[in-house]
Amino acid sequence: MDKFVRKVADELRLAPFQVSACFDLLIGEATVPFVGRYRKEATGGLDEAKINKLLQRLQIYGETQARREVVIKSLKCRKLLTDELRKALDDADSANVIEDVYLPYRPKRRTKAVLAREKGLAPLAEKILAQGEDDDPQRLAEEHLASEKASAGLTPGECLEGAKEIIAEIANEDRNARALLRHLYERKARVRTRVIPGKEELGHKFENYFEADEPVTRIPSHRYLAMRRGEIEGILTLSMRPEPEAALDVLRETYVKNDSPCAKLVEEAVWDGYERFLAPAMEAEIRLKSKRVADQEAINVFAKNLNELLMAAPWGKRPVMAIAPGVKNGGKMVALSASGDLLAYQTIFPYGSDYQRKVAKESVLYFLEKHNLTAIAVGNGTGGRETEIFLDNVPGIREKDIPVLMVSETAASIHGASEEAKNEFPQLDLSVRTAISIGRRLQDPLAELIKIEPRSIGVGQYQHDVDQLMLKSSLDNTVISCVNYVGVDANNASEKLLSYVSGLGPTLAKNIVKHREEFGPFRTKEDLLKVPRLGPKVFEQCAGFMRVYDGPNPLDRTAIHPESFPFVRLLAKSLGVREEELIGDFKLKTKIVLRDFVTDKVGIPTIKDILFQLARPGRDPRRILEPLNFAPEIKKPEDLAPGMRLPGIIVNVTAFGAFVDVGVHLDGLVHLSELADRYVTTPSEVVKVGQKVTVTVMSVNLTKGRISLSLRENPDKKIYAFPPHTHRLRKSEKELIPEAVN
Repeated sequence: MDKFVRKVADELRLAPFQVSACFDLLIGEATVPFVGRYRKEATGGLDEAKINKLLQRLQIYGETQARREVVIKSLKCRKLLTDELRKALDDADSANVIEDVYLPYRPKRRTKAVLAREKGLAPLAEKILAQGEDDDPQRLAEEHLASEKASAGLTPGECLEGAKEIIAEIANEDRNARALLRHLYERKARVRTRVIPGKEELGHKFENYFEADEPVTRIPSHRYLAMRRGEIEGILTLSMRPEPEAALDVLRETYVKNDSPCAKLVEEAVWDGYERFLAPAMEAEIRLKSKRVADQEAINVFAKNLNELLMAAPWGKRPVMAIAPGVKNGGKMVALSASGDLLAYQTIFPYGSDYQRKVAKESVLYFLEKHNLTAIAVGNGTGGRETEIFLDNVPGIREKDIPVLMVSETAASIHGASEEAKNEFPQLDLSVRTAISIGRRLQDPLAELIKIEPRSIGVGQYQHDVDQLMLKSSLDNTVISCVNYVGVDANNASEKLLSYVSGLGPTLAKNIVKHREEFGPFRTKEDLLKVPRLGPKVFEQCAGFMRVYDGPNPLDRTAIHPESFPFVRLLAKSLGVREEELIGDFKLKTKIVLRDFVTDKVGIPTIKDILFQLARPGRDPRRILEPLNFAPEIKKPEDLAPGMRLPGIIVNVTAFGAFVDVGVHLDGLVHLSELADRYVTTPSEVVKVGQKVTVTVMSVNLTKGRISLSLRENPDKKIYAFPPHTHRLRKSEKELIPEAVN
């Protein structure tokens, strides 16, 4: 384990004590949010991103250890385990190296090499491998046939073919040769794709890859995933190998000793072994490794987008109106209380006849007056802009200074059709439940969006092509991180929201809700210990992330962990004030010398966190909501023209650019080269989901349904989005088929 800790510390550029301490906490079942927030002294202040990387390394280490034990057990059972083998297995630092060590001892099928050995040709193969300068393979074969060990019925030619099979197998099972070739593939392999003849028209969306060739070390994740999709759909062939001469050089250096006739035969044999065994094995490895890297990059993009979406600014606990637009069957209008409860609902026709519009206006104003609503949320789907324009013309809305806010409808209908929504509103139809979800998204995006499977939210790229278990794990971790960062109201949070709190899970979340219903609201955080199956260990993990707002202890409203409450009492005593007087004291940090309060349990990082929470008790850490108004005269793609400057909001960020909603029901693409007036490596450097921007329309292709936008101040100036030696390979990505992203 010590060797592994040092290796991980070197890879991630961390101190060994940080890695070791973090591993100990994670092995002890501490959650990532808990370690990141409340164990900073132990880990040296590692953030959640680094802790998650350490958790991944720990999981890989566990899998490697498990495989090592299986291999050792297999060798022991067959009495093949020697001290040398045991040491080689113990020193192996990856699953691939373990498999290399085990390969010669793995139970084999009856290959040509096995049959050749059974015919007694191993001694001949050894003599040929020795490559004596005066030896001739034909003569060695004849001498072998004349010996007592030779099998009857073989010709010299058959002997040499059998010897070559044995030599090819030796090369395939050679740990050193495999290590050298693996290194070659990792550095020098090239990704090559070709279109399958006759599939050009069917696979037009992969036309960028009909004849592609680039180094595996430079290929972006989205390009590799697109190539793989083209291969899976039967449009492309894909190979990942270095130049043949480079591989042959490795084998020559390893096996060929001179220019003798035997050496030439050895070269033929090892090259044959490479073509049949080593090359497919190495290509499979590099494909798998490249896929994992591409998956991780794509998943990271998805996770960042999801994080921005979940952490979007909330309207807060204020009553709102929400409208799910509908053209044929009318829009569904609902009124929600400050806590998101349904107060009333009605169908309106804001773009129907004059009479229907008149009734719709009266209904909107009636809802606003009766329920004292503070904002109107409008779904951004079909009819959304028309509904927004209709509301702007309703007399009284502007006078009351009630904002009309466009809210993403993505996956709202999925939640509306879920069992959870049906159980909450069994008498309502899908469109009304969708409107409720839209309104709740405005009030608290995090609390509402966590009800939807993260993969259905649609803010990533190639999410159906990446490893689904890895994707789910990463997105779940993102949700958990966001929920715990914001904190959860113990007395009002839904069962779903509670399930993401550090240390809880679905069962304890259900128990908490049931306890609230039976015994009333929690008065203090310590009351959580009364919940069945919620013991001290779970309480330690979850308590800091829970909030009790109406209890007698003001510290329960903060993110200060109960284990630090004694420190706050000590701090108050040292300053000669009551604990309550510390709450909201913005100058507290200037009144004390931090190092004077350091103990063996509370260090400087924790003290700083405590002072921050005391100054801002119960404050929502998310940003303030800033309404966005689309250009009123722009309603559909046909209204766009090159050169227009328009307000918009970023709805998705990918590896090759960002998609922006400008209010025309068709998102425009800002290519990587158009994100800024400078070189940009990745879009996340300059943009994020939910960001308000002003874009310039570059082009509109109504036939293909594509809008090209720019965020640059000077779009006419040439800026390469990629290093000059690779930009030629990517220039056509500006014409990316949107459906290829999903």
